[in-house]
Amino acid sequence: MSRFDEHIDRKNTNSMNVEGFRSYIFKDRNIEFPFPDDEFIRMWVADMDFAVADEIIDAVKNRLDSRILGYTAMYDDTYYRTFSKWCRERYEWSFDKKSLFISEGVVSALIKIVGYVTEDEDSVLFFTPSYGPFKTAASINSRRCIYSPLVKKDGVFRIDFDDFEKKAKEAKVLIFCSPHNPTGRVWEKEELERICKIIRKYDLWVISDEIHCDILRNGVSHTPLAKVIGDYDKIVTCMAPSKTFNLAGLRFSNVIIQNDHLARKWKMYNTIDVNPLSLAAAQAAYESGDIWLSELKDYLDGNFERLKEIIDEKLPLAEFEIPDATYLAWVNFERYFKPGEDIARYIAYNARVLTEGAGNFVDNADGYLRLNLACPRDVLEEGIMRIAQAVLNNGDNNVY
Repeated sequence: MSRFDEHIDRKNTNSMNVEGFRSYIFKDRNIEFPFPDDEFIRMWVADMDFAVADEIIDAVKNRLDSRILGYTAMYDDTYYRTFSKWCRERYEWSFDKKSLFISEGVVSALIKIVGYVTEDEDSVLFFTPSYGPFKTAASINSRRCIYSPLVKKDGVFRIDFDDFEKKAKEAKVLIFCSPHNPTGRVWEKEELERICKIIRKYDLWVISDEIHCDILRNGVSHTPLAKVIGDYDKIVTCMAPSKTFNLAGLRFSNVIIQNDHLARKWKMYNTIDVNPLSLAAAQAAYESGDIWLSELKDYLDGNFERLKEIIDEKLPLAEFEIPDATYLAWVNFERYFKPGEDIARYIAYNARVLTEGAGNFVDNADGYLRLNLACPRDVLEEGIMRIAQAVLNNGDNNVY
């Protein structure tokens, strides 16, 4: 039995996964269902139903044993040495200590940096389908969004480079997602080189959201965009232990800023304080989390293979290929539903499974559901079998 087969009750912990789905998925905190919430299988928000590694729990307990949780900052280079070693060993990429900053989250960093490097009337460009907060980062700063839709070829989402270059002429900032959310693509070296060429040509600022970079299928490798773009300094790289080690609630992300002027602006408007428990957890994760992460990747590979088997057998008209990275599956159900139909709502009512549909993503997402596979395998199997039955019954007097 794998450690990841354990069922952990998350009720009464103020978990977004358990208590927050109404507002997040359905934008309606009062929505009611004809069955109790306990009957839902939750395959939506991007955190895991897996226990955090023992090494991380022990590090937090040890920090609590000091019995004082006062103002904390990184006054020595212990964390930098640990995290930079992680990046060198996994990605053959290094950066100066002065470039490393800490944010309470990648989304928060995106919002701030877009504001720092743009002015009124500037535009923010990103590839779609897109993680919803990319649009938020632009709109909250009153900046215009420009979309470059990815094109699906032979089951693989690819960049339309002609469209990308056309849109790049109009943009000030590119928000890049690598590995891509929600499709799970890990970009090939040739793709990254072409992206960098266009970035340089149009002198774009680029924020590279690489939060999923550690959660790769076995045999797949990730290359940071900053490594490919070389001495071009108008790039910010965002990574975090939050997705990799299931620490999202600790609000701790790495922001690598390689432009001196932007680094000074960041320091001007952001404190150096960090949560002492978050720092202890992140330090332990990058220092001692290798074995846990290796086992996690094996388990997720098995979950994706099982999902593929069930979909191919039960829902042959659905389109799904195992992604290069992440624990999120991007599945096209459009051949089973009418255009514009709210598939996530239908599945919630008729399968008692919580997922995220097109309404939670930006552009180019109609007909898709994003399914979180970071759950015990028996839960995954039950959830997918429920979804399959509900999809096949679509139109047979279902309620939603």
